[in-house]
Formats: sequence, structure tokens, C-alpha cells
Amino acid sequence: MTFITANWNPLGDAFYRKTELYDMCWDLKDALRDCLVAAAPYGGPIALLRKPLRCSPSSRPQLEIYSASGFAITSFPWKSGPLVHLGWTITDELLCIQEDGSVLIYDLFGSFKRHFSMGQEVVQNQVLEAKVFHSPFGTGVAIISGSSHFTLATNVDELKLRRLPEVPGLQGKPLCWAVLVQDRQIKVLLSSGPELYILDDTSCSEVHPPWLSPQAGSIIHMSVSFSYKYLALFTDTGHLFTASSDLQNKLSEIDTKRSTAPEQMVWCRRPNSQQPSVVLLWDRLLMVAGVCNDTIQFPIEDQCVLVGEMDGVRILSTRSHELLQEVPLVCQDIFKIASMAPGALLLEAHREYEKSSQKADEYLRELKEQSMLEEAVKQCVGAARYEYDPQTQKSLLRAASFGKCFLADFSADPFVETCRELRVLNAVRVSSVGLPLTYPQYPRMHVVRVDQQFKHLTLQVLIDRLVYRQLYPLAIKVCHYLKIPDYHGVSRVLRHWASCKVQQKDLSDEAIAKAVCAKVGDSPGFSYSHIAAKAYECGRAELAIKLLDFEARSGEQVPLLLKMKRSHLALSKAVESGDTDLVYMVVTHLKNEMNRGDFFMTLRNQPVALSLYKQFCKLQEQETLKDLYNQDDDHQELANYYVSASYREKRMDIRLSLLQSAVDEYNKAKNDFAAKATEDEMRLLRFQRKLDEDKATELLGLSLQATMEALLALGFHKQAEQLYRDFKVPEKRYWWLKLKSLAKKEEWEELEKFSKTKKSPIGYLPFVEVCMKRNNKYEAKKYVSRVMPEQKVRAHLAISDLEGAADAAIERRNESEIGIVLSRCAASDRLLIERLNRARTSTVKK
Repeated sequence: MTFITANWNPLGDAFYRKTELYDMCWDLKDALRDCLVAAAPYGGPIALLRKPLRCSPSSRPQLEIYSASGFAITSFPWKSGPLVHLGWTITDELLCIQEDGSVLIYDLFGSFKRHFSMGQEVVQNQVLEAKVFHSPFGTGVAIISGSSHFTLATNVDELKLRRLPEVPGLQGKPLCWAVLVQDRQIKVLLSSGPELYILDDTSCSEVHPPWLSPQAGSIIHMSVSFSYKYLALFTDTGHLFTASSDLQNKLSEIDTKRSTAPEQMVWCRRPNSQQPSVVLLWDRLLMVAGVCNDTIQFPIEDQCVLVGEMDGVRILSTRSHELLQEVPLVCQDIFKIASMAPGALLLEAHREYEKSSQKADEYLRELKEQSMLEEAVKQCVGAARYEYDPQTQKSLLRAASFGKCFLADFSADPFVETCRELRVLNAVRVSSVGLPLTYPQYPRMHVVRVDQQFKHLTLQVLIDRLVYRQLYPLAIKVCHYLKIPDYHGVSRVLRHWASCKVQQKDLSDEAIAKAVCAKVGDSPGFSYSHIAAKAYECGRAELAIKLLDFEARSGEQVPLLLKMKRSHLALSKAVESGDTDLVYMVVTHLKNEMNRGDFFMTLRNQPVALSLYKQFCKLQEQETLKDLYNQDDDHQELANYYVSASYREKRMDIRLSLLQSAVDEYNKAKNDFAAKATEDEMRLLRFQRKLDEDKATELLGLSLQATMEALLALGFHKQAEQLYRDFKVPEKRYWWLKLKSLAKKEEWEELEKFSKTKKSPIGYLPFVEVCMKRNNKYEAKKYVSRVMPEQKVRAHLAISDLEGAADAAIERRNESEIGIVLSRCAASDRLLIERLNRARTSTVKK
């Protein structure tokens, strides 16, 4: 255990250690001294802007991007304006801030993505200094211009510039400044001589920390912790002050004995630590200053760059990449010399067990007797999480596995989860991948709390980082191993792989389409249309069409085909889908894009689309419908159109003209019945118009039957009879119409005369019934004698003549009719009931 603690350095109650992450693979002959360097947090990539070796007008600086292990990712000459600062976004995009205030954004492989400007005022006055910061709102940029004005962009993805108030008396850039995130607000803290100012959206306030005396000198360097909770101030007298970021509570004051400002000053603090510290870098010295007023000093040989992390500080040099961090308490308990912690005893027990020594039993008995075995297992599992060396991890986990075998009721879930997470961490830490994530940085499926700000670190973040580096096999293995749902895991990886695949110019369209189909298949959550759109953006339209053939969802195919100007194919796909809304969408697009003739010709080749479009035109575009019928020589439908159009016209001459056109079209279609019916409609309209003009009857537009009813109601019997004859109305219908009309007006004499004109084709029972509806029993009796024998009973019952109904039923010897009469008799009709019963009995016997 002693070799593990060999690089531990005490600082107050805590220990600090430097862990070597990588031997850097890069070849930096000129060190990092003359380079502009930016390293992304969470073990992200490193960007270097190297000055040209030859100082000639044609030479340009070189922008290089490396992984955290020093593997070269890309390199290209910088051809734009002079750079002031480099920084990384939370999604590993490189921000290049120029003197003119332009911010150019590149991806991990040096491909330009977009740019924005920090404002016209910055263009005129140039950028003096810039900083890239991360907040709950995203990645932001803060700059100070030559006019001593601060400008902020809180989120580079949703650009909104904010200009902060002026600082009284400030000329040029301040001695030092930093960006703070407090109460979900972005503020700037700056030092101008002995004064401290805080700038927010509306005001510039001078602050006087109660613990900072005037004798302390001017603040020449400041640093904010990763969580924005703590602040470090370095004065020109060599004193280092640490305090809360609101400047209310002082943590420590240390005399560093150095009057020159450090090159870098970074906070080193693990989550929930009670011993935060600040790392200061000078030319040949690295100093760790804790709140305990003590320091650790490391001599250094090469030029270094410090990168602040949420649980430590990464130290970059030309030869190595190290992690400086506070040793977690659980690791201190197990590994410090002569430790009697439960985890230390269990680890020693396992080592003795591997040596087949009986001391293993003694250690286990001691742990069990003191009921500390479960705690020992938990300590070993917890310590394994924070160790970077795989052999140390295995040693601790084997000890934990050994100990839990002697526990009856112990949940193995934390042990299994730790093994799974460490396996993933070790896989991404290897030099070829270059993601030196620590256990606290590992993206679990929960929210990692960073003071009062929250950074969402899900497993998708880890998968995205692997995907952005084009480490597709490893990303897929991690997805399978962690059992991430396909939609959020493998499908996302394949989508990114396919997007890169279609951009390969050395492969044919056919080869790429087959490769994508073979690799992807029908993976859930994968959209071929998304990849086809990417191919189309790259200028490979034919490849996009081949990829769309694999897309099962027509709703995804059709919009892209329309965008690609493949309208005919889009229409075919829409028709095949059976989705009428999709067909309508394509037809509407074609109508707007094509001339009228080509549009109609295209629809004629798709009968389903043509039919749907006709349905649409019937409701919305009647004139277009007429043109369609004319082009197709569809005389039947064209005639129907003219008939429908005639009913929408109010002017009689136009209506008759349309009906005449309908007659002509019906004749061409050889539909004689429809032509004759339309001619009859025209004759009726002319008849109605004449009556309206002569008699002011307002009959125009009524049907034949309604016209006859209206004429009879108005007393125009001759005109009604004329219609009856001219239009060959069935005799029974005419008698019914006149019978109802005369009865309604109670013209009983006319009704009687009408009944005697000829034998009634509808019989005389209706006469009886219509009279009774008008409660005229007297008139009804006139027609009873003329009713046919089989209707006599109904006629007598209609006028409530039970005797007559009984006589008629008995005379006809009809049992059912006798029963009907019996059902209508009251109890007082005793004699009539006896008579009917005798008749029924006689009828049944016969």
C-alpha cells in the first residue's frame, strides 16, 4: 500500500496527488510557450494555434486540434484575422475569437460551421481580451473592447448580445477580470487598481470586501471555481485571498512570497470537499494553496497549461498530461499508512487469502465481530471508483467481492453498477480514444449538481462524444453494454455514421447505399430520409433517391422528393402510401410549380391523384373542374357540372343557357334519359317564369310536384292540369295532389265534383280519410258507399260507424275484419259483440 501513497502530498487535513493520465503523443518542439492553447473540460480536445516558424508575409499560423492524449485530430492554416482567444463549447465546438469581434465556430475535425459578431462597436474598437465561460444557459463569450466596454453573449447557440454599463475611470483593459454566475445572472467582476467593481445588466457597483484591507495592494489576478462558488484574488504584494464568490466570507489569506502575477490560477476542488485549494502556475513553479493557509510546491521543467475540472486540475505539458486532485476520503482511509479502516482490513485480508495465509481468516473475524464487514465492502467499492489505475481498481473490487461472500443480506447492485461504469471509463480512457473522464465526471442517468448550477450529463453525452470522434464501433459496444434503448443509442450512432458515409466522395452511390442498408437494416428509430437529406445537401441527389427507397414511411419520403424537384416520383410515392393528405400535399405543390397543361397531364398518369383532385375541385375550384372534364372529353361529367352550375345562378337566361349546354353534353354522351330530363327542367323553368310574370306566383325554382301543389293551393287548377298533361304526370299522383289540396282548403263541393269526373284511380277510401282529417264526417259519409267492398270496414271505422263496419265484416265473412271491429267495440255494445261473436264462430266452422 505504501507505493500508492508515494505521490500523496499533505495539505491541511487533506492529501493531494498527481496522477499521470497520458504520455503525450504530440511533437511540440517549441513547447507551449508561444502557442494559444484551449482545452475543453471533461477530458475534452485540445486546440493549439502555433506561430509560423518563418516570419514572412506569406507564412500563416497553424491551428491544430488534438485529443487529450495528444493524438492529432486535424490541422489547418489559419487564414482569417488575428486571434485573441480560443475556447470550447459544451458540445466540443471550437470558438475562435478574432480582434475584430468575429467569433468563428469549427467542429472537432476543423470543419467550419458558422460565425457571428460581437457587435459593430467591437469591430471599430477591436477586442482587447476575451473569455469563454459555461453557465446553465450554455456556452457564452465575454469580451472587453478598446473603448473599455464589456459585451456578453450568454449562449452562442441562441445569440443575444448584452452590453454592460461603463466602469468609472476605466481606460483600456482592467488589471484582471472574471465572469461570475450568481442567482442565474451573468456578471463581471473586475479590478481597476485598488477598486473592485461588479457589472450586471443594469448597473456598475463598487464593492468593498470587509476582509480586504487597503494594505493588501491591487488585485492583479483572479480566478473563479468550476462551480462559481469560490473566488481567488492575487494581489501585487504576493498575497492570495480565497473567499466565497459573493465576497462576503473570507476563506484564507496566504503570502506566496512572489510579487509577480501567476501565469495561470485555477481552483482545484472535488465535489463536497471541505478543503478547496487554488493552483498557481509560474514559469518554473506549480503551487497548490489551500484554505488551511498551507501550500504544496512542485518544481516544473516544461511550459505547462492548467485546465480546471469539476474535481481537479489537468496539467498539460509537451511530454505528459497529469491530473492534480484532492485524494477522496475513502481512498485516504484505505491506503494511508497503518490504516485500520474496515476497507483497509478487507483489502489486506484478500491479499493474505491470495497468499493462502491464515491471517485472512483473522482479519475477516475481526471485521465480522465488530460488524464492520459491510462497511468494508462499501469502502472498497467506493475507493475503486476514484482510482485511475485499472490494477488498483481490480484489487479493490476483488477485495469487495471476497468480503460480500460472507454477508447474508447484502445488495450487490452498487458493486455491479460500479464494475459496469469502470469498464466503460477504462475503455474511453485509453490513449487511442483520449477521454480521461473521472468517476465524478462520468455521465450517469441523473443530474450532477455543481453548486447552484446544474449541468445535465446523461449517457447520451458520452455516446455523442464518441460519435463526434467517429469512434463508432466503441460507441455501439458501449450502447449494447449499458443496454441503452436503440432509439437513444445504436440508432443515433448509426445515423451519425451514415451521415459521414454519404459524404465520402471516393465511393459510388450504389456502394454507399448498399453499405448503409447492410449496416442499418431496419434498426428502430433510424430514419433513411434524414440520411438522404444529408446526401442531397452534399450534392448527391441520386444517392438520396436510392436511400429513400429503403425508407418505409412515405410521409418522410415525399417532402424530401419535392425538395429535390422529383415531383413525379413524389406523387407516385404518395399514391402508393394511400394517405390522401399526402397526395393532396403533393398535388398542391405540383399545381404551384407547373404550368396548367403539364399539371393536368401529370395527373392523368395517376388516376387516384386525379380522382382526389377532382373531389377537391368540386368543393373549392369549380372552374378548374370544368377544364379537367374538357381536357378529358368527359361529356357526362361535364354535363353534370353544367347542371350543378345552373343551380348556383340566379339569372334565368344564364341558368337556361347552362342547362342547354348540359343537354348538348348529355347528347354527346348518349345519355338520352338525362338529356330528356334536362329539357323537361328547362320547359318547367320557362313555364314557372311565365306564371311568375303573369300571376306573381313566385314558383321559379320549385320542382314539378311542388309547382303543382302550389298551383292547386292558389286555385290555378287549369294551369296545374296543364302541367299534368304536358309533363305526363302519373294520374294517381295528380289525383292525390288535387284531393289533398281541395280538402286542405275545405272546398267540399269542388271535391265532390272532382270525384264524379271519372272513376277514381286511387279509390274512394282516401276521400273518406281526408274528410275525417278535417273532422267533416258529413262529407266523409258521401264516399263510403263508393268504397270498394274490401275497404268498407276501414271506411266505416274511419267515420266511427261500428254498425256499418260490423255489417260489412259479416257480409264478407272475414274473420280478421270481424276481429278488428270487435277490438273497437266498447263494453256497452253487448248486443253488437254477441252478433259479431256468432258470426266469427259461424265463419270458423265453415
